Formats: sequence, C-alpha cells, structure tokens
Amino acid sequence: MQRIHIVGICGTAMAAIAGLAKELGYAVAGSDAGVYPPMSDYLREQGIELFEGFDAARLDPAPDLVVIGNAISRGNAEVEAVLDRGIPYCSGPEFLSRRLLPGRHALVVAGTHGKTTTSSLAAHLLEQAGLQPGFMIGGVPENFGGGARLGSGSPFVLEGDEYDTAFFDKRSKFLHYHARTLILNNLEYDHADIFPDLAAIERQFELLLRTVPASGRIVVNADDANLARVVGRGVWTPVARFAEQGSSAEAEWRWESISADGSRFRLWHEGQPFLECEWNLIGRHNVANACAVAAAAHGMDVDAASMAAAFASFAGVRRRMTLVGTAGGVQVYDDFAHHPTAIAGVIAALKARMTGGQLWVLIEPRSNTMRTRVHQSTLGPSLRAADRVCFVPPTARSLKPEEMLDVAAICAELGSGAAVLPNADAIVALAAKEAKAGDRLLVLSNGSFDGIHGKLLAALAK
Repeated sequence: MQRIHIVGICGTAMAAIAGLAKELGYAVAGSDAGVYPPMSDYLREQGIELFEGFDAARLDPAPDLVVIGNAISRGNAEVEAVLDRGIPYCSGPEFLSRRLLPGRHALVVAGTHGKTTTSSLAAHLLEQAGLQPGFMIGGVPENFGGGARLGSGSPFVLEGDEYDTAFFDKRSKFLHYHARTLILNNLEYDHADIFPDLAAIERQFELLLRTVPASGRIVVNADDANLARVVGRGVWTPVARFAEQGSSAEAEWRWESISADGSRFRLWHEGQPFLECEWNLIGRHNVANACAVAAAAHGMDVDAASMAAAFASFAGVRRRMTLVGTAGGVQVYDDFAHHPTAIAGVIAALKARMTGGQLWVLIEPRSNTMRTRVHQSTLGPSLRAADRVCFVPPTARSLKPEEMLDVAAICAELGSGAAVLPNADAIVALAAKEAKAGDRLLVLSNGSFDGIHGKLLAALAK
C-alpha cells in the first residue's frame, strides 16, 4: 500500500483530498499548524493519522508521495525536507488530476459566485438520476452530509476554484481538473491577493476553456458580459448558453422565477417549457444556478422529470442561507457571501420572502479581498435593501490602515441604520435590545464570527 503524507491537511480542500485518497486505497497521514474539530474529527473518523505542527521527522521513513496544500509556503520544515531529500511531491489539484480523475467524466463548476451551490446541486441531480457520481465540493451539501466522496459512477463533480494551486504552481486550481462538462456561472473581479485585475482572472478562464475537449460541453451564462468576452476569444467545444427569460442575450436555455423569492421557477429549452419546480432554495441567483445544472445534465442524458424531482428534493448547502434557529420570534440565518454581488443576491432573496419586520445584516469582513478597499465603492450599494447593517472592523493582518476596508465610511453612506461595533458581543447586545419578533438577522462571514449565531439565539431567547 502506497503511503501519502499531506502537508496542511486540515484545510477544507486538503481534508477532502485526504478522504478521497483513503477511499482510493492509500495509507494517508498529514500535519497542520492547527488540528482541531470539526476537521480533526472528520479525518480521524476516516482512519487518517494527524500530527499537530510541522516536523521533518514526520517524513522518516519517506512516504511515496507528499501532497502540499496551497496555504503552505517555503520555510515550512516539512517542505524544506521534501525538497532537500528529493521526495516526490505535488499539489492537491495535481494529485486529483493524476490519481483520481483519469477515466472519469469531470463536471467542473467555475465562476466568481455560486460554485458551491451549483456543484452540490449537480452532484445531487446526478445521484438522483442513478449515475452514482463522485464529487469534491468546498462546502457541505446537506443531501450528502460531506463535501467529498469517490463515487462508483463515471461522473465526478468538482467545484472549480480559480485560486492558485500551490507556492510552486500559480495556475488556477481548475486547470488541473480537465473538465469534460464545464459550467461558467459568472465572472467578476475577486481574490485581490492573487490577481492584480480582472484581466488576470480572465486569462485563467481562457486557459480553462482550452482544456475542454471537442466532445465535451461548455455551459455559459449568456447574461454575463465578462464571460461573453472570454468565450468570444475562442472555444473548441460546443457551447450551451443560458439566460433569464426576456433577456436580450442569445441563449437556448432560459430561466424565470415564478415567485418573487425564487422558490418556484420554470426552465425553458429552445423556446419550449422544459420543467417547472418548487424547491427549498430562494433567490433568483439560485434559479440561474438550476438552469446551468439542467443544461449540463441534459448533455449527460438526464431527462426533465428526473431533474425536476432532484431540484425539489435538494436540501441546500450548509452556510448558504441556512436558518440556524429562531428565538423570541426572530430568525437567525447564516450565509457565506463575501462579495458585493453575492451579498446583494442573498439580501434580495430574503427580503422577497419577508412579509413584515426588519432585515438585519451582520457582517464580518474576513476574506483576504473583503478586508481591503477593492469593494469599497460597491459594498455599500449592495447593502441598501437591508433595514439594519452592523459591521465589525476588519482585521489588519498584513494590511496598512489605508489599505483596509473603511467600514465607517460605508455606514455613513448607508445612514442611521448602519453601524460599526467593536466585536460580535457588541452586535449581540444591540440585537438583543432592539430586534423585534418578525425580524430576520442575516450573518455574513466566511469564518466563525466568534460564534455569533449561538450567542444571538441565546440572547434573543432571554
């Protein structure tokens, strides 16, 4: 049995790769700077040996392969030992490319927003159609209870992240996945810590398009001008375009939200009604995601009736408009959104469902891009539909004061309903004092936000 050691094993993607490697029959161990639940519990349940901290002695005797996470850099004790001793190594995406994906039909979902939901929806749909897909998704699809599995069928669904691969490979991760079916949802500027401008991101998407075979399928959001520009530079694969019903864009697939909140929708194909569905998700952006999945699955011979049943039974993704609980008549929601476009979408979706009360949006600017001023001019407008907005200040880490998001200026722009508070506890105290029955509290963070969800429910219950 071959032995694999993973450096940086507790990252979401690397832990998923560890689980998949175990399913493939490898003996897997790994190390990380912090080893703690829930990731440590998940890995130990898989029978994977974990080490806290990095030590070159972990590589004695040398494993057959070392897989290095993209959060790991030169100077790491284990990385230095790998390089000095000539131990074979690769990145996580390269491991998937060489050891797991050959012979599989890779369905890759790429774009700035909606990748996790769309890839989870695709995996569920293919599962319900009896195709027994594997998948690796950067979230937890509620229908599966975990973000990765090997699967016994041909399809393998991947969330195609445009972030860089490793310290020694600055290409986007999705270039390693060799998509046969590719979904492109949207394209905007993000990841300011990696890409200097939108053109740099577009270049990675151009390279991605070059990797899809002529026998494959590319599904593109025709309403997105940036994607249209990239696709217009050349493709070698049949393209299926989708767009909103009534849009001027040329598209063979159309979607329309029948209800204001997106909980009922209709899809059209080549001018004819294709399916109509009521489901558990809300938001017009999610209806567009469903249309993209339908266009992809249609190319994999899944019929409309199977799709409609799968949409109706889709339970969503953890931390994507998740109702955490209700206390004192106030509902607390959790969402991962950390880009103005995504934030505007989730706010619109929740507002469309409300018949009374106020919508509070509680924000922790935590991602590498969200902490900077990249979205300074667009973040305020994305929040205008909210009744109350509360920020905590972004953490500086390596940023200079003039580089950090100016949350006070955004609050001044929004008016008296917006405020900057020093920490999560201060937000909890304010909400406990002023939130009323019928209000919704929407928490936006890509981290734990100091356990604010539980604190809110406990305070509101009193």
